[in-house]
Amino acid sequence: MQSFDWKNLTLPLLSLLLLALIAWSEVIVRPVPQVGRVEVVYWDKYTEFEETALRKIVDYYNQSQNKIYVNFLSVSDIQSKTLMAIAGGAPPDIAGLFAPDIAQYADAEAIMPLDDYCNEAGLNSTRYIPFFWDVCNYRGHTYALPSAAGSTALHLNTAMLVKAGLDPQKPPKTIEDLDAMVDKITKKNPNGTLQAAGLLPSEPDWWVWSWGYFFGGRLWDGKDKITANSAENVRAFEWVAHFSKRYGAEHTLNFRAGFGNFSSPQNAFLSNKVAMEMQGVWMDNFVNRYAPDVKYTVAPFPYPADRPDLANPTLADTDVFVIPRGAKHPDEAFEFIKFMESQKGMEMLTLGHHIISPLMQQSAELRAKHPHPYIKLFSELPLSENTYFPPKIGIWREYQSEMENAFQEITLLHKTPREALDKVTARMQPKLDSYLKVRRLREERNE
Repeated sequence: MQSFDWKNLTLPLLSLLLLALIAWSEVIVRPVPQVGRVEVVYWDKYTEFEETALRKIVDYYNQSQNKIYVNFLSVSDIQSKTLMAIAGGAPPDIAGLFAPDIAQYADAEAIMPLDDYCNEAGLNSTRYIPFFWDVCNYRGHTYALPSAAGSTALHLNTAMLVKAGLDPQKPPKTIEDLDAMVDKITKKNPNGTLQAAGLLPSEPDWWVWSWGYFFGGRLWDGKDKITANSAENVRAFEWVAHFSKRYGAEHTLNFRAGFGNFSSPQNAFLSNKVAMEMQGVWMDNFVNRYAPDVKYTVAPFPYPADRPDLANPTLADTDVFVIPRGAKHPDEAFEFIKFMESQKGMEMLTLGHHIISPLMQQSAELRAKHPHPYIKLFSELPLSENTYFPPKIGIWREYQSEMENAFQEITLLHKTPREALDKVTARMQPKLDSYLKVRRLREERNE
C-alpha cells in the first residue's frame, strides 16, 4: 500500500490535535461499552431531528442483537475530519459522507471498496433505484452505499400564486411558462426595489452550478474534458442573467440581503418573499417546523419549450455509508451497513428523516405512514432519465467553487455568461489534466 498523497494534509501536529479533540468529544458522549461486543464507531453529520431519528435506529440495532455495539457520534465538517482521521491512522469504522466526494476519497485510497461485502450480502443494482446505485459506484467498484436520499422539484407558494391570479394546480411546464408566471408574481416598489419575486436562481444558493443541466448541459464529458462553456450551459446562464437584468443586479442583491436564515421563519420561501424555488424533499420538514400555515405544492422543474426531451428533470443526491481505510472493524461495520440497507433499516431512516428511499421496492407500510404530502412525486423523479448529479471527479469541490464564482459574476452582470464560463473552463481543464495524470501515476506505482 502506498502512503497517502494529499496536499491538504501537511500539518501532522494539527491533525493529531484535531483527532485528540474528536476522541475526547466521543468519550464525553459515548455510552458505556458493552462487554463481549465488538464496538463499531460510526460518525455522521446529522444534527437536531435528523440526529435524533438516526440515534433511534442505532439503538434499535444495538438492542436487536448482542454481537455488535454501534457507537454513533455526530461530527461537524465530516469530510475534513474523516480525511484527517484516516491520515492519522485513527478513522471511525463507518463514516456518513456526501456522495459527490466519493471520487476524491476513492482516488486517494481513503475508503475501502465494498464489492466483496456487497456480493456476499446480495446487495446489487437490482435492489436500488439505478441512479442511487450508480452514484455509489466509481471506476468499476462499489465504494459506498446510500443512506439519506433526496430529489428536487419546483416548490410553489400557493398564497403568492393565488394573489397574482394564478392557479397553483396548474404549475409551469416549460421555462417560458415559468418566466410568464414570474412576471405576474414579482412586485416592485416605486423606487424599483423588490417587494416579492416570482423566482430567483440564487435562492437557495446551494446548487447554482447546476442550471446548465436543466437546459441539456453537462459540466464534463465523462472522461477528460471540462465542458462548462458548452452552448447549453451558456444558454442556461443567459437565462440566469436575465433575472438580474429584469430586477436590477443591485436591487436583487439588496433584496436577498433581507432574507433570514434558511432554517428559520424568515426563510425567503416561508416568509412569502420568493414564490417559487427548486427545493428538495426535505423542504417539507422546514415548512412544518417554521411556517406550518404556509401552503405549497410541487411539480417537476420546467424544461425549455424547444427541448421536451428534458422533461421531468431533477437534481438528486444521497448521503452515503463508507468504510474508511484502516477501520478497526470493517466486517462488523458492514453488518450494520447491511442492516441500514435492508428494507426495515432503510424505511426507518426514510420515515425518520421524511425523505425518499433509494430502494426500488417500497413497502405498503412506508407508503401509508410517510408524512410528506408529495412523497410520490419525489420518489418517482429519480427514475427519470433527466436525473442529474455532479461530475464524478476528484476535483469536484474546487470545480464547484469555480462555478459558484462564475454565477456571482454573471448575476452581478460583471461578466457575460460566455466570458464567465470560458474562464471556468480555462482554469479547470489544466487542473483536471493534472489530477488525472497523478491518478495514473499512482495506479502505475500500485501495480
